[in-house]
Amino acid sequence: MKTINVSVVTPDGSVYENDVQMISARTEVGEIGVLPGHIPLVTPLIIGTVRLKRDGGEDQISVSGGFMEVRPDKVTILAQSAERPEDIDVDRANESKSRAEERLRNDNDVDQKRAKASLKRAETRLQVAGK
Repeated sequence: MKTINVSVVTPDGSVYENDVQMISARTEVGEIGVLPGHIPLVTPLIIGTVRLKRDGGEDQISVSGGFMEVRPDKVTILAQSAERPEDIDVDRANESKSRAEERLRNDNDVDQKRAKASLKRAETRLQVAGK
């Protein structure tokens, strides 16, 4: 089966590099699926899970925004932050989720947009970690 090379890169370095059969990611206008030979495009990503289907299973990566560049033979994801399941600190993600929920419940002066984004990042990380 045909594959496409995927690189997930953050300012801290490479997070993922592999040949996969399909990439699914959340963009600002909806979910996109990319197969080998896809037309070139660049699209902004939102906080969410990037799913990478390959022989024998699926890899998941938590990303908190960024961009995805698609070429027929290569996909590059430039993310502000990205984590594989084994790299996620579940305790830290749970603490972040609790703080964000508390801010949204109790603080009328809190920046609602930032608190919601923090909550979404924590929930995505926990989902990817399987918790």
